[in-house]
Amino acid sequence: MANKLVYSGKTKDVFALDNGNYLLKFKDDCTGKDGKFDPGENSIGLTIEGVGDVNLRMSIYFFEKINAAGIKTHFVSADLDNTTMEVLPAKVFGHGLEVICRNKAVGSFIRRYGEYIEAGTDLPSYVETTFKNDALGDPLVTKDGLVCLGIMTEQQYEDIKNMTKQITKIVADDLLEKGLVLYDIKFEYGYDADGKVMLIDEIASGN
Repeated sequence: MANKLVYSGKTKDVFALDNGNYLLKFKDDCTGKDGKFDPGENSIGLTIEGVGDVNLRMSIYFFEKINAAGIKTHFVSADLDNTTMEVLPAKVFGHGLEVICRNKAVGSFIRRYGEYIEAGTDLPSYVETTFKNDALGDPLVTKDGLVCLGIMTEQQYEDIKNMTKQITKIVADDLLEKGLVLYDIKFEYGYDADGKVMLIDEIASGN
C-alpha cells in the first residue's frame, strides 16, 4: 500500500505510515530570494541538487546526539537511499511555532534592536518564539501570549526553553570542534498524546 501524502511543505513532504508514524521526504528545494539561499526567507528561492541528502544526513547526526543526551525527539530512523526519515507522531503547538536561540546579535534581531546593541555582540543563548505565518512575517509571541491564547501551558513553555538551550549547546559545541561558530539556530517542537514536549522537524542548513 502506497504511503499517503498528508502535507507538502517547502523543503519536505510528509506521508502517513501504516504503523502510525510519519515519513519525511527531504527535497532539494531551499528557502531564499532572487536565487540566493536564505534560511530566514519564507518562500522557495532556489533548488540545489543534493541538498536534501545533506540536510537528512545532518539531521540524523544531530538527532542521534540529542537523543543520546536524553532529550526527547521525534526521530525514529532514516533511509539515505530514498532521502526519507521516519518520525513519531506529534501535535504542533497552535498552527506551528518556531523557536529561535540566539548566541549573537545578528539578522532580524539586530534589525529590531540595533539601536540598543551592536551587531555581533554575544548573547546568552537568548530564546524567542514566533508564529509560523508567512503572510504576517512570522510574528514574535511571548510566553504570556502563548499561555493566554491556550497554545501551550507554562510548563510546556519552560520545557521548550530549557530544551532549546540544551540542544543549542550540543550543536554549538559540535560545530566549534570543527572551527565553526553558531550565531543562531531555529527549532520546531510538538507534543505527544501525554502532552510531553519533543523536538520535531529537522536540524539542518535551513535552521
